[in-house]
Amino acid sequence: MTKPSQKEKSYTISELASEFEISPRSIRFYEEKGLIAPKRTRGNQRIYSRRDRARLKLILRGKRFGYSLDEIAEMIGMTNAELNEVNQIETSLEYGEKKLREIRERIGELQFLEQDILMVREKLLKRLKELRKGERHESGANDGPERKKVP
Repeated sequence: MTKPSQKEKSYTISELASEFEISPRSIRFYEEKGLIAPKRTRGNQRIYSRRDRARLKLILRGKRFGYSLDEIAEMIGMTNAELNEVNQIETSLEYGEKKLREIRERIGELQFLEQDILMVREKLLKRLKELRKGERHESGANDGPERKKVP
């Protein structure tokens, strides 16, 4: 015999906002964009299902990875559309490859920038050393023999 199904866990907008450390307004925005679709109580309060919570988690992960909401919508599907899982996975992989290329390109740019900064730093340190050495010679010419500084 199978157990009777438990009532599906539901969440309020405040609970999800607190859990994911975002504002209720952000959650309502994702709803307006069709990315999540909570049910409503008779009093018109939003009630979010486990599916809504999972979708919200995917949306936030996508945003953290730098995807646009349009890209996220293509990957997870709109709430009012049935998305073929194979197509969903293929789309997600395509966007993932694109993002990896962008990241690798950015890493290359940052490495180039790092080398430029290190080169300028070396030139500045060399020039600073020359200037300080020149200051010692100028001050030492008037005061007698150069003295070593005691550490």
